[in-house]
Amino acid sequence: MPHVVKPKIALIWVQFAAYHVDRCEAVAKRLGERADVLAVEVVSSSDDYAWEVSGDVAQYTTRASRLGAYVGPITHWLYFTPLRRHGRTWSRLVIWSSGIGAVSALLGIVVAIWMYSPRKRYRHAGGATSIPYRGQKRWHTVFGLTFGLGAVTWAFSGMLSLEPFPAAPQRSQEGAEALQRVQRMLRGSLDLGAFTARDPRAALDVLKGAPVKQLELATIAGIPVYFAMVGRGDTRIVPMEGEPAEFDGKTLMDLVERAVAPTALAEIHVIEQYDRYYLDRRRERPLPVILARLADPDDTRFYIDPKSARVVGMYSSSGWMNRWVYHGLHSLDFPWLYKYRLLWDIVVITFMVGGTALCVTSLILAWRVVGRKLAALTGSPRGVVLDEDLVPQ
Repeated sequence: MPHVVKPKIALIWVQFAAYHVDRCEAVAKRLGERADVLAVEVVSSSDDYAWEVSGDVAQYTTRASRLGAYVGPITHWLYFTPLRRHGRTWSRLVIWSSGIGAVSALLGIVVAIWMYSPRKRYRHAGGATSIPYRGQKRWHTVFGLTFGLGAVTWAFSGMLSLEPFPAAPQRSQEGAEALQRVQRMLRGSLDLGAFTARDPRAALDVLKGAPVKQLELATIAGIPVYFAMVGRGDTRIVPMEGEPAEFDGKTLMDLVERAVAPTALAEIHVIEQYDRYYLDRRRERPLPVILARLADPDDTRFYIDPKSARVVGMYSSSGWMNRWVYHGLHSLDFPWLYKYRLLWDIVVITFMVGGTALCVTSLILAWRVVGRKLAALTGSPRGVVLDEDLVPQ
C-alpha cells in the first residue's frame, strides 16, 4: 500500500496563546484524519515559551499581553489553567454554561414581553408607562427588551464553537473528492529530480532582477515549475525550459474544469468582491479569486487565488450551521453589514455595551435575592427591602 502524505494546515496568529488551542482542536476534529493541523505564530515580544521536545520558541508574551488575555479571552472562554488541563471537563462546563445562559436570557425576554403593557397601565415618575417596575428592575427590563436577543444569540452561537451537537453528515463525498483532485492538479507531488534541468539559482537568474520574495517548487498539472512571488503579490511561473510567464486565469479555470471531472461544474468565473461565503472584515484575503461551484448534492464551492494557484476558501451546504448560526450570529458577519466596517463596529460595540449593562443589572438583582436568602438562613437583619414593582392604575 503506497504511503500517503497528509496535507498540513497552518493556523497563523500574530501571537498564539492558550485560548487559541480550542481553534486548533476544533479544526482538527472537523478534518478528522485527512490533514495535520499546525499552529504558527508571528511575534515580536519578550517573554518566551519553548516546546519541550525541540526547544524551538513557540510563544512570546509580555506583561501587557498577559493582562489583556485575563481581561478578555481567558475570562471569556474560562481558560484558567487548572480547569483547561482537564479538556473534557472544561468543554462540558463551557457548553452547559452557554446553554443555560441562552435559555435564561430567552426566558427573561418572554417574561419581559409578558409583563409589558402596550396600554401603559402603570405610572412611573408622574407619567404613564408600559414597564411595571422602577429602579434596577426597570433598567433590567429595558436592557433585556433592547439587547436580550443579542445575549441569546451570542451565548447560543458561542456554544456551537465547541460543536456540542453531532456534525451534520455530508450528503455525498463528490465535493470533497473533487476538491482533492483540484488540489492535486494545482500542487501535485514533488519529484526533486525533475528540477535538475533548471536549479533554483538559474530560475532566479531568468527572472532578471525581479524582487522575488519567495520561490516555490511546484508541480502544476504534472509539470514541474518554479512559482515565484514578487513585489505587490504578483507571481511568475518559471518552467524548466523557456522564459518566465504570468499565470493565465483562463488556463487556471481550464485546469480546474479538467480536475473536477467527472463532477460537473455549475459555474466558474472570477469575482472581484467578497461574497456570502468568502469574506474578510480586514480585507486581507486575496481578491480577485476564481469561484468554482460544483453541480453536486452539497452545492460545493471553492475559491482559488489566481496569483498563487491555491484554493483559499471552500463552502458546502452541509456547513450552513457553522456559517450562519455560529459565524453569522456570533460575529454578525452578514453580507449587508459585514462589508461596511464602520457600521459593523458601531453595531457590535453597541450590543457589547448593552449586553454588559444587562449583565450588571442581572448581578445586582441576583445579589439582592441571595442576600435576602442568606439573611433568612442566618437570622441577620434584612435591612431595607426595596419594592420595585408598580401597581396597575
